[in-house]
Amino acid sequence: MNAILANIEKLKDYIFILLVTAAYTVIANMVGYHGELAAGSIGALVLVVLTIIGIIISMLPGFNKLPLVFWVSIVAVVVSVPGFPGGDWIVAQTKHVSFLSITTPILAYGGLCLGKDLDAFKKLSWRIVPVALAVAGGSFICASALAELMLHL
Repeated sequence: MNAILANIEKLKDYIFILLVTAAYTVIANMVGYHGELAAGSIGALVLVVLTIIGIIISMLPGFNKLPLVFWVSIVAVVVSVPGFPGGDWIVAQTKHVSFLSITTPILAYGGLCLGKDLDAFKKLSWRIVPVALAVAGGSFICASALAELMLHL
């Protein structure tokens, strides 16, 4: 019973964070990408609902062996498959949200986390630079290779 209550509390926190992020995303979408308030808001809320469904799945016994991001991604992929009931509407609504506008609040959260643990960041000193470059370079190369493969198919 305590685990269920703990999950409910975590879910409340996730929902609050997602709604705040959605609000910032809509603002960034309007300012940076000239999106519409109503269409962007609906698209952001659809993304929030899909994320909440993935979070709930990840909290189920047996499903918590895989990371939360996996379940959120699976939910998003499944509902965007052509032929999924309501999938066309979901895709149409989320098209109104520029996914680059989502990075604005995410990067702000990252900056806040880094600022909060500045002493830990200082301890990493120069060693974080080659690690960050390797991660960024590897991500770019893998994403480019995957994109090339998919375009050729």
